[in-house]
Amino acid sequence: MQDLDVIDGGAVAIDAEGRIAAVGPESEVRRRFPDARIDEVSGVLFPGFIDCHTHAVFGGARLADHERRARGIDYKTIAAEGGGILSSVRDVRCRSAADLEALTRARFSRLAALGTTTVEVKSGYGLTLLDEVKQLEVIQALEAGCPDPVPTFLGAHEVPEEFRDRPDAYLDLVIETMLPEVVRRGLARFCDVFCEPGVFDPGQSRRVLEAAQRLGLVPKVHADELDGSGGAELAVEVGAISADHLAAVSEQGIDALARSETVAVLLPGTMMFLGRPGHAPARRLIDAGAAVALATDFNPGSSPGLSLPLMATMGVSRLRMLPAETIIAITVNAAAALGLAGSRGQIAPGFRADLALAAVRDWREVPYWYGVNLVTRVWRSGTSCPLDLTPLDLKL
Repeated sequence: MQDLDVIDGGAVAIDAEGRIAAVGPESEVRRRFPDARIDEVSGVLFPGFIDCHTHAVFGGARLADHERRARGIDYKTIAAEGGGILSSVRDVRCRSAADLEALTRARFSRLAALGTTTVEVKSGYGLTLLDEVKQLEVIQALEAGCPDPVPTFLGAHEVPEEFRDRPDAYLDLVIETMLPEVVRRGLARFCDVFCEPGVFDPGQSRRVLEAAQRLGLVPKVHADELDGSGGAELAVEVGAISADHLAAVSEQGIDALARSETVAVLLPGTMMFLGRPGHAPARRLIDAGAAVALATDFNPGSSPGLSLPLMATMGVSRLRMLPAETIIAITVNAAAALGLAGSRGQIAPGFRADLALAAVRDWREVPYWYGVNLVTRVWRSGTSCPLDLTPLDLKL
């Protein structure tokens, strides 16, 4: 994760299909493509950033939850009192698909302006067949834009209020009704589950993930976020493409991830926003041999942040990652967490020409200057993306 190549005075050639044809010193690339149209840029050109864990389709902000935490009320108590995920569920159920699409489109514009060219987006704020499909169809409607969305079904995000005393009955609904319909409509590539004490235990989570695998979806796991429950070990056992959160991962979980192909996706913005003292043990995971990615966990309750460069800053300052490791974590390894390592996350021949230009002289400035957007231009498949910084309208 420290192997980051930098070309001073470099150039990138992009073919008609929006893929990288060549990369190298400018004089060499110009010589190979003498008739190419030249687009001069100044700064450091990065692979487009990849946000491999978000919940971007939601309605309004959870401002009351934020204030409750400031008064010393913890996450689980807030949820038990009617806040938390279920408050967003009530909101999403009341909104039309058109409302959700307009809100999500505005958020996508802000993501792109921060250098993100690919974003994983989960459902999970509907918890009925109709509302889960509504969320996933919003994601599908944004496929042609920038960033490029990757859809994940997260019907097992929480137990809805109408099933509060019957969690296994709700999982029957997820497995027998929701999953087949989501697959029939081609609305998701992955299936995630919130494996956490008080939500779904490893046995319940396994039921969902194995059912999803039988239908052709690739498993992901919300694992060991606030309390350890063996989520990382479960992710490895079922062959999940990623295990996400991991602030409470066990030593056995670290060892299991290090010996597997499962990417450890860390979400430092979540622990910061929740005011939690602990963070995922990035240094131990990397030193053990695990592939580590960073993501925003963008959502209305525990991480309303859109900036992957800020996550890279936290990677250095809070997780003891080296600057090169954080850049790999929001490009190469984030692509791997979405099954896209062969086509995105690198500036290399054959890869999609997703690029982000930062107004810096040294690439290490991106994880250094926190709270400042240094991105000036973004390309998806070689086409320049419009960067809209219109304020987000959360009241729509």
